[in-house]
Amino acid sequence: MEPGAPRGGEVSRGPARGVRPPLLRELLLVTSLFLVYKLGRLFANGHEARAFRNADRVWDAERALRLPGEGAVQTLLLHGEPLIKAANTYYALVHFPATLAFLVWLYWRRPAHYLWSRRVLALLTAAALALHLTVPLAPPRLLAATGLVDTARVYGPSVYGATPEADSMANQFAAMPSLHFGWALMVAIGLIAATRSPWRVLWSAHPLLTLLVIVGTANHYWLDALAATALLGLALALVRPPGRRTASPPRPRAGSPEAPARASRTAASPATVPAPRPAAGVLR
Repeated sequence: MEPGAPRGGEVSRGPARGVRPPLLRELLLVTSLFLVYKLGRLFANGHEARAFRNADRVWDAERALRLPGEGAVQTLLLHGEPLIKAANTYYALVHFPATLAFLVWLYWRRPAHYLWSRRVLALLTAAALALHLTVPLAPPRLLAATGLVDTARVYGPSVYGATPEADSMANQFAAMPSLHFGWALMVAIGLIAATRSPWRVLWSAHPLLTLLVIVGTANHYWLDALAATALLGLALALVRPPGRRTASPPRPRAGSPEAPARASRTAASPATVPAPRPAAGVLR
């Protein structure tokens, strides 16, 4: 038996459990990705006119496709001020902390799933950033044609500056794809894949709630979520998921019925039976 090979019946610690990567390296990687995403705002300056033209096209495309109006969701949220404030709070405070908590938990409990999820999120974020820079898009709350209310600005809390063109903290013209929805969907997929609880399907409530929030607060169009879903599907197809644990076949115990049967098969095997030696004096 090779050194380090699992014994009979013992489960191999394969890629399903994985080896936890160095913490410092992962902190630097995740922080770098976050900074690159935030600094993308600097490259979006000067494209506001194009962002509004793209927004008109997206709005018209949704109407041509007969997608449900974003206003229907907003009307439901505007039935009570506590409800719309709760939606604004969810949009402002859940996005980053939920994703960070997801990665931290996977890092300590499911290292292989952590590496898989981190790679998928990195690909998704990089693709989204490229689209944000090449196809700037004003959100529906800034487009007068939608007739929607900027709920965060009216009711609070808001994470954006009052003047989108001068907002140095966030790119307000990066509506498509919606990373709010894309990250939330990956959190649900990652937790469902990494856990075995019969209730794990309930993690899908996070992206569903996020979808209602981003549309109802007029921060995103329906097509923003569809674009994020398509990019996430592509990232999932490119990144190999973690494998499952495999068990080596158990060896038969001494005295078991299988042991003599295997011994008899071995004795009868032509490969193990020695060839007879020729008798003395027989010509070869």
